[in-house]
Amino acid sequence: MQLRTTAALTAALISTLVILLPGATVEAHNITTILAKFPEFSTFNHYLTVTHLAGEINNRQTITVCAVNNAGMSDLLRKHLSVSAMKNVLSLHVLLDYFGAKKLHQITDGTALAATMFQATGTATGSSGFVNITDLKGGKVGFGSVESGTTDATFVRSLQEIAYNISVIQISSVLPSAEAEAPAPEPAAVNITELMSAHGCKNFADALRGSDAMSSYNDDIDGGLTVFCPIDDAFKGFVPKFKNLTVAGKQSLLEYHAVPVYQSMSMLKSSNGLMNTLATDGGKKYDFTVQNDGQDVTIKTGIVTAKIVGTLIDQQPLVIFTVDKVLLPKELFKGAVSPAPAPAPEADAPTAGAPKSAKKKKQHKSSPVTPAPASSESPADSPDDAVADAEADSNNGVEIKGFRFAAMGLSLSFLFIFLVM
Repeated sequence: MQLRTTAALTAALISTLVILLPGATVEAHNITTILAKFPEFSTFNHYLTVTHLAGEINNRQTITVCAVNNAGMSDLLRKHLSVSAMKNVLSLHVLLDYFGAKKLHQITDGTALAATMFQATGTATGSSGFVNITDLKGGKVGFGSVESGTTDATFVRSLQEIAYNISVIQISSVLPSAEAEAPAPEPAAVNITELMSAHGCKNFADALRGSDAMSSYNDDIDGGLTVFCPIDDAFKGFVPKFKNLTVAGKQSLLEYHAVPVYQSMSMLKSSNGLMNTLATDGGKKYDFTVQNDGQDVTIKTGIVTAKIVGTLIDQQPLVIFTVDKVLLPKELFKGAVSPAPAPAPEADAPTAGAPKSAKKKKQHKSSPVTPAPASSESPADSPDDAVADAEADSNNGVEIKGFRFAAMGLSLSFLFIFLVM
């Protein structure tokens, strides 16, 4: 009896540990990954990415995507719609409910009215953002926008179903909607630096105005841009180190504070992980990790951990957040977390001559940082709290999808005691 009890407890403990391990984490659905398995839907998949609709689909828990193959998309492409109009049309093909193949053929009373993402945007007037689903004779299922009042397409096949989470199906053609295809009014031009200056980010805005990074920001606004702007108190203390960077280093640091896609706060909270920045270029990673910390959203660069503390603007395709620290990329400041060497014996201490200084310059030769005079602070030094942040992030903890498990060895020891019993 005791053996059975011990075995049961051991099994329960093992199950618990397995759930906590990274390999046991259940991934959320990814619509572009699903459609990538079917080359005949590459056009539909491409425009889900271009319009940033893919991210919104991935953030939904219960959804049905009515995909159209490349041949079916050809008529739509001939209309040369704007990106915003294309997004509205594709949004009409995303149903806010789960419809697998079986459910489609078992619709109560033979018809169902489904809300779509187009309706959820608030852009659609009346019921134009709804789709009628009809169980037709002969086993066929028809789809039609409420706006058209007819059956515009039919169910072809199911591509992938994750029960009651996401269903990706093929329909025969694009659902027409004059309202969805109508050109959207152009958003009012936004002066990024003026907006930053007026809301507590003047120091960062001034640095941006004088850099080629400003062109990178402007070039990406229309396609989607998320900016993380350090508040004045944070950037003011960083200015001496910023001035010591090379021109290329300054541009990289400023571009490191922006992501070339639109990411609202809710999207950031539901899509934690590595993100590329405007500074990312081939072998130059310049990426950081976005992670939830309770109700807060943090950005971990490997040097510092910054927290989003406010939102200056959230008007798709542009969003500007304020952060409480300057984001320091490892590519420019990797020396900031190197352990300090043990002090040399006093008798062997270097004189005021430059052997020690020369060694320090050599260490950062490959980094786009201008070496400072011997009496100045090295630009590779982080702000006072940078090292503390880096040490706190690596303090005997293991990160698993937003959770921190310190001293995992203790759990394993506990498991060993049960096994011995």
